[in-house]
Parts: sequence; C-alpha cells; structure tokens
Amino acid sequence: MYAGSARSTATRSKEEALDQIKQMKTDIDGGADFGELAQKNSDCPSGANGGDLGMFGRGQMVPEFEQAAFSMEVGATSDVVETDFGYHLIQRTS
Repeated sequence: MYAGSARSTATRSKEEALDQIKQMKTDIDGGADFGELAQKNSDCPSGANGGDLGMFGRGQMVPEFEQAAFSMEVGATSDVVETDFGYHLIQRTS
C-alpha cells in the first residue's frame, strides 16, 4: 500500500512503495522466500500467513489482480501488479 491507495494506512509514497516492491521481486527472483518477504513487508492481513490468500475463484478479486493470478503457471511469481489497493506480487501455488 501507499498513501492514497484504497483502504490504506500506509505513509509511504507511491514511488517508495514501487521501489520497495521492485526490490522484493528482485529478491524473490534471486531465491528469497516469498512467504518470508510477505511476512516482513506486506500491509495486507494475509502477510501474517506469508501472503497466503487461500483458494479463490474468478470474480472474487479486482480485475487486475485476477487477470495476473489466473494467467500464471503454478509456481510462478508475477511481475508487479498495480490495483487501487496498491502494488502486489502474486505467487501462484495451485
């Protein structure tokens, strides 16, 4: 999240949030654990569970998030996805 994104309590700027999530993507691509990074950095309640959102189907997430999630192979991690709620990295597990 960043200041001004939907339901945000974050104080970081949009640019700071983008820099942070790009670094996280680089770290994941370099072998860092997605769940550990989510626990340390996520503003979403799912961060406490390593970013695990559980099972969800089509029509349950905002369109940008859903499109990215369902277009990936199992085991893949997305590029940075922007929604009204901020920036996201998605790792598809099933």
